[in-house]
Amino acid sequence: MEGPLVGAVVAQLVLGLLFPGAGSAPAVSYVALGDSYTAAPGLLDPVPGSPPLCTRSAQNYPHRLAAATGWELTDVSCASAATAHMTTAQYADQPPQFDALSARTRVVSYQAGGNDRNLFQTMVLTCSALNAGNVGAVGAPCRDSQGSRFSDDIAAGEPAMGAAIGRIRELAPHARVYVVGYPAVLPEAGHCYPQMPLSTGDVDYARGIEQELNAALRRQAEANGAIYVDIYTSAIGHDACRDPASRWVEPVLPAQANATPVHPNAAGQQATAEILRAAVTAPG
Repeated sequence: MEGPLVGAVVAQLVLGLLFPGAGSAPAVSYVALGDSYTAAPGLLDPVPGSPPLCTRSAQNYPHRLAAATGWELTDVSCASAATAHMTTAQYADQPPQFDALSARTRVVSYQAGGNDRNLFQTMVLTCSALNAGNVGAVGAPCRDSQGSRFSDDIAAGEPAMGAAIGRIRELAPHARVYVVGYPAVLPEAGHCYPQMPLSTGDVDYARGIEQELNAALRRQAEANGAIYVDIYTSAIGHDACRDPASRWVEPVLPAQANATPVHPNAAGQQATAEILRAAVTAPG
């Protein structure tokens, strides 16, 4: 038996052991919760009947994972969703995301927190504005101006993150819960001004803020019986400063047509699906 075939058979056996019914009726019930990094705004092929403002794509990682596993997907991710929108309606046609959970749910992916206190949006807009015209990419005007503002916001919001993850365990008591972190948006060193209009110092500053958010999600996943899925490490070298063939996240400019700036592109969504599937099928 060829190597890839053996791997596929082993993965299917693991899925069957973890989730009885995988590959046979009834299908495993998989619920995807999250914000725009899950919903994948900008990718073509919107999900029919989904709320227009959620810009939910049928090419996002939950759909790719469900297609690879044969799971029954309920994708309620929505662009601009914050932790609060897990328990409160975001729009008239987008009820609380936790409404999708039930006792029959067997797998949950959860990716949220980047919109709490408008963290990502405010940081991108503020830091870009403060670096306007900084063609030499010198200094760290955003760090110097904003200081601990974004770190303080993450710390203040972390208890709510933990409460939300714990609530998933209550609403879907038979599910395995996977808390998905955010991918590397910025390079580990240097800059790519003006594609990402940040000085070298502010690249370091903004990268550190994202790592703090991922660390908070990891802590709360582990504290509430969920499994943290590290996307960041695999995404190193695929950040928004890379060439179009290599990057998983689009820069501020020029972003590809079939993508949204500072969001995962199709390659990033596929990579996340593969990393998440590996986590689900990992022994133990």
